[in-house]
Amino acid sequence: MNYRRMQYCARCTYPFVAVNLAVDDDGICSACHTAEAFEELSPDFWAQRKALFERKIEELRRNKDGSDYDCIIPVSGGKDSYWQTHIMVKEYGLKPLLVTYHGNNYLPEGNYNRDRMREVFDCDHLVMGPSVEALKKLNRLCFRKMGDMNWHGHCGIFTFPIQMAVRFNVPMMIWGEIAWDISGMFDPNDFVEFSARVRHEHGLRGFEWYDMLNDPQEPLKENDLMWAKYPSDEAIVKTGVRGLYIGNFFKWDPYKHTQLMKDLYGWKESERPFDRTYRRASNLDDRYENGIHDLLKFVKFGYGRGSDHSSKDVRTGYMTREEAVEMVRKYDHVVSDDLYYWLDYVNMTEEEFWRTADKFRDPRVWWIENGKWYKDNIWGDSSAYGEVHLSQAEQERFLRK
Repeated sequence: MNYRRMQYCARCTYPFVAVNLAVDDDGICSACHTAEAFEELSPDFWAQRKALFERKIEELRRNKDGSDYDCIIPVSGGKDSYWQTHIMVKEYGLKPLLVTYHGNNYLPEGNYNRDRMREVFDCDHLVMGPSVEALKKLNRLCFRKMGDMNWHGHCGIFTFPIQMAVRFNVPMMIWGEIAWDISGMFDPNDFVEFSARVRHEHGLRGFEWYDMLNDPQEPLKENDLMWAKYPSDEAIVKTGVRGLYIGNFFKWDPYKHTQLMKDLYGWKESERPFDRTYRRASNLDDRYENGIHDLLKFVKFGYGRGSDHSSKDVRTGYMTREEAVEMVRKYDHVVSDDLYYWLDYVNMTEEEFWRTADKFRDPRVWWIENGKWYKDNIWGDSSAYGEVHLSQAEQERFLRK
């Protein structure tokens, strides 16, 4: 049979099923085209963008009397957080309020980096951590509801900073990378800003805090989720909150930024290699993002962090496609050991995990043969990836006819 369910970009390692991805007639994905457009921008272009950003900063200064914070920077303590704060504090002399959502998933290096920000940047820093029992309930509930135990993290990151902007009357939030650059949704002239729509549809998977109430297995009350409530339109309009991405104004190069933050501030990457990617500098605030959260993306859509990171590195010239394919082969399928950390954390059996995870598989990607999951690989053949944990009735839509 020559039919292939899984097809891939001819330039990077992204599959056509990647969320919001478009593919042209030559088999090249929208993320590659957008990255190419950004890479071709001249130094003069970025000088003009920097000047535009500086005009926005001057306008901000004119409208403030020094009695409030100049801006809010949502930070995890990661390399991007450091770079955003470096720009605002060291280069422009602003007084930001750093705001962090703490989902109880930090790696040791992530804890170290986050806590140093207050010292090295001389900033006030608010860290909000929901109750651990509420977080455990949300981990289990959202895993069963949408196949994403980290829903609380996405919600907290995209909600608590806006709450603080309204509370402290701060009209500007400074984010980092342009939203959805990974799928190539926006070109350099779109000037993307943070929006409630992207928060709700992407970050929160279309769910809100009130969808987490009244579950018989994981009872949560409204006051368990105060940090998850998005401010009203009236409150946002009154404050005038806008979320700017500095990726619109400064050329984004995470490798250069990471090295600069190490040199200037002693920022630390993970000492231990990750099981599912070759990078050690990403997502230190959440042990599951590079691990089982990403494993669930592989379970659902057949690709993972190896594909994400290698595709970005192909687009920016740090890696050839052949090298990237080897990263996909090495990392995308790995069952990371943080699975067992999480199972112990939420008191769940491995059998229940796989039985639940299998329900979220995409039939455009996966099929069943002889009790095993199969999918097409970027290197040309198809392979089995684990046992099936579904009932016979549930298996029906995955069987090859």
